[in-house]
Amino acid sequence: MALGRAPARKDRAAFPGRGRLFTALLLLVFLIAAAGCAPGQSQRSQSDSGGQVTLRVSTWGNDSRLKLTQQAVDAFTAANPDIKVTVENNDWTAYWDNLDLSAMNANVLDTGKVGGTLVGAPIGVANFSIGVNPEVLKKAGVSMPNDKTWTWDQFAQVAAQVTGKLGSQGVYGLDGFGTAAAELGAWARQKGEEVWPTEGPGVSQATVTSFFDYANKLVAMKATPPAGRQVENATAVLDQSLFATNKAAFHLLFHTQISAFGTASGTEMKLLRIPAQAAAEPPKMVDKASMYWSVSSRSKHAEAGARLIDFLLTDPAATKILVTERGIPAIPAVQKEIAPLLDPQAKIALEFSQSIAPELVPPPQVTPPNASGFSTEFTPVGTDVLFGRSSPADGATKVLAIIQSMK
Repeated sequence: MALGRAPARKDRAAFPGRGRLFTALLLLVFLIAAAGCAPGQSQRSQSDSGGQVTLRVSTWGNDSRLKLTQQAVDAFTAANPDIKVTVENNDWTAYWDNLDLSAMNANVLDTGKVGGTLVGAPIGVANFSIGVNPEVLKKAGVSMPNDKTWTWDQFAQVAAQVTGKLGSQGVYGLDGFGTAAAELGAWARQKGEEVWPTEGPGVSQATVTSFFDYANKLVAMKATPPAGRQVENATAVLDQSLFATNKAAFHLLFHTQISAFGTASGTEMKLLRIPAQAAAEPPKMVDKASMYWSVSSRSKHAEAGARLIDFLLTDPAATKILVTERGIPAIPAVQKEIAPLLDPQAKIALEFSQSIAPELVPPPQVTPPNASGFSTEFTPVGTDVLFGRSSPADGATKVLAIIQSMK
């Protein structure tokens, strides 16, 4: 068992403002601990003696997510009357022997390990990708790109074409780039680097500089809005953002978030692989664990907690309630089970995840404890570069200093 850690960032897609878009896809840990135990009371006194075990589940999310979680927990307690579970919904602030995770893809399971020790069971996966509005492309007279071969330079050209055709109507090719840590993470991975590496080189000055150079290039080509419009869009609530109001053809996102944008826009959105650095190079996409279930290291009822986690991850009574609420289920058999229950937009997300699975590279390590605020500190640096208050090289120096301070 292990005590999990929840990061300080907020989910940009589920809640107002693009500045909250990428959080839930980094690391959300749900803690399952014993509740109502008197000091010094042993595990045997409640569980082995036949008394009822009480578990406290600490989770995070909006009212809809809480309602679905409660329904799934109710199904568990109905099947396990000896265990009582209370669910607490909070703001952000080595026991697996009884939990069989063999059905989970090994690369996905590894995202729940720190220093080789499993500290969280991945609930679902998401892929950092390109959301695309087919109707905007059609209106601009631009063909759907071939995402198996395109590069970042080609992406810029396509986005600029859209703006060139529809800019007078306030429509852009891409709604923004250069201020999100997830963008830098994908860019660095394609350069053979990681922002938070477990081994090998960390992200370099040259790579971060090239990232900011590209962001400025997009603005110069009018592929993205000017800096001020990007900032305005970043602080808008989701349903008033450019992509959600059919005012942008492309949007970088974790792919399960496409459903929220599709609902807001009234358009069936599509998903594309992120571009590669050069022709014939792979995009090096990864499965990112959307969230985790974890059992508190202080729990007196770790076995009961493991039973609850197993139920929530694998039992149809729970999985058919939760479906893709916390990402595409991490277990392939569960994906197949819930597929008939999904709406068209959620099916697109599931099918995209399945189609790119053979191409994925090993995922990065869990964000280190001291680095939970990296995204928050990265965004102002990227914003300064877009406004020209810092050069790309100066911005890179600042980013590397932030990274160093968080190691």
